[in-house]
Amino acid sequence: MSARVENGTVGRVTVTRAARGAIDALRAAQGAPVMFVQSGGCCDGSDPMCFPDGEFALGEGDMLVGVVHGCTFHMDADQYEALGRPLFVLDVEPGTPGGFSLPAGDGLRFVTRVKAPRRHTS
Repeated sequence: MSARVENGTVGRVTVTRAARGAIDALRAAQGAPVMFVQSGGCCDGSDPMCFPDGEFALGEGDMLVGVVHGCTFHMDADQYEALGRPLFVLDVEPGTPGGFSLPAGDGLRFVTRVKAPRRHTS
């Protein structure tokens, strides 16, 4: 893998129960794992793109953000840093996936949300 894994922050992405179910269904339909690539927000919006594992060619600027439910989740390292190294939550919602992304189910697409950091109280 050519991604800058040394800059990875494995564990910076979690998954909802609904997204786990969608991943399980995709694995069963594909007969193989899937991978996620967080879109940069241009042509494909800002939704994560879902592909059969290894079908998306990662670039030198891509990094491993985490592994969710056995699937790798990648993003451009500079964009991730610019966003303040957020914790993402992979989820599903009604809608059509962008670009060449696999759907999360009939009429569903994968989405990411940013999880707010925990506040410490004194």
